[in-house]
Amino acid sequence: MKKLIALLVCVFTMSGVAMADNDKPIQVSQMPAKAQTFINTYFKNHKVAMAKQESELFYKSYDVVFTNGERVEFDKSGDWTEVSCRHSAVPAEIIPTAISEYVKTNYPDAQILQIERDKNTYEITLSNRWEIKFNSQMQVIDIDD
Repeated sequence: MKKLIALLVCVFTMSGVAMADNDKPIQVSQMPAKAQTFINTYFKNHKVAMAKQESELFYKSYDVVFTNGERVEFDKSGDWTEVSCRHSAVPAEIIPTAISEYVKTNYPDAQILQIERDKNTYEITLSNRWEIKFNSQMQVIDIDD
């Protein structure tokens, strides 16, 4: 019985490793509708260099890289999780108002070049290289330079 359980654990582990980090190129039209709408709304004048679907054992995500180097990541539902712009500011419409106001007040000469979110936090990177993390109540919880 112990050998059978050990064998099943090994098989499950090997199949998990084989499925992990399974990236495949896709067309934007194969992404969830929310992701397509986001791209068409905020990056309509950008040319897509590559779109890919990343599949892990229990998670799926999508990445889009534009020819100018800007990048957007989405979760399996098509909600954005990260927006990274190299040469311009992140679209102001996707930044929570409290974060925008904080940046305008405390860093008036800086632009938000990257924003990342998860269930409980937002993290931004400014053009002056500062990284600021906010909790779900939009309070600053960490600042790195």
